Amino acid sequence: MAIQAHLVELERKHKILENELHEALVHPSVDDLHICELKRRKLMVKDQIERLRLSADETVH
Repeated sequence: MAIQAHLVELERKHKILENELHEALVHPSVDDLHICELKRRKLMVKDQIERLRLSADETVH
């Protein structure tokens, strides 16, 4: 199922961004702009996951 594979890939990306964000937050040398960019990218991936799940639910029902 192509949608499921895409969801798995997006969830993997989200986890990677979550880890990068955590690492950036524990290192005071990382600038705020980089942290904001990581948060923005993580939120974009989360939104993609939610949209894909909603569209998958609509095709099932």
